[in-house]
Amino acid sequence: MSVQVQSFFHRDSNTFSYLVSDPASREAALIDPVLDYDPDTDASSESPVRAMLDAIAQQQLHVRWLLETHAHADHVSAGRRLKQRFPQATLAIGEGIRAVQATFAPRYGLQLPDQHAIFDHLFADGETFALGELQGRIIAVPGHTSDSIAYLIDDAVFTGDSLFMPDGGTARCDFPGGDAAQLYRSIQRLLALPDATRVFVCHDYGPGGRDFANETTIGEQRAHNIHVHEGVAEAEFVSVRQARDATLAEPTLMQPAVKANIQGGA
Repeated sequence: MSVQVQSFFHRDSNTFSYLVSDPASREAALIDPVLDYDPDTDASSESPVRAMLDAIAQQQLHVRWLLETHAHADHVSAGRRLKQRFPQATLAIGEGIRAVQATFAPRYGLQLPDQHAIFDHLFADGETFALGELQGRIIAVPGHTSDSIAYLIDDAVFTGDSLFMPDGGTARCDFPGGDAAQLYRSIQRLLALPDATRVFVCHDYGPGGRDFANETTIGEQRAHNIHVHEGVAEAEFVSVRQARDATLAEPTLMQPAVKANIQGGA
């Protein structure tokens, strides 16, 4: 039986979070969970994860992993808060987080504790991990950020911000540590997966007013992604991506989100 994927949408940040589970063992992973955050009051709320927590309880799932695809700049992670609820779970992110922390901690005047006090595990490219009877694999996809990774679990890949739905294209590359050419090469690694691989994206903005969506396939991405469909060369992608990035404003929550998320959502 293939991996079970349940999605949860946070409208304020246009973020999809995922509850991923092995039907045989009922072990589960939470990918990119979100907190509500009010920058005016510095108040946070678990309301976005309540439906996820209800599903965990109703299905009697055992949370084994709390997984981040990168240190997000547009929402505050619920990772640290969920670690308090599920102390047996491993809070993990890609090892590139060290470079992100080195960039942003001095900028925000943060003195970070020892790495092991923030994340339980830092994944290396190609590393594998168990989710019950299923195996997951890490695919490093830097370019949007230097710590971006994708999680390939069974026939499903969770791409973080690297790929959007085909009509949404790809993520911006103008944050510190971002690189459009690097993102192009990272995405080629994803597009080399089998066509039938299910793709679950982290964000969707409903281009053209369509309904929000979060699932596609590698085949659909290769054929129809507006930025990186088959036949688009690296130089063309970089030109389009850089022109688009030059028009984008900084995310509203970037400072509080990055400050929290380089600390696991603390």
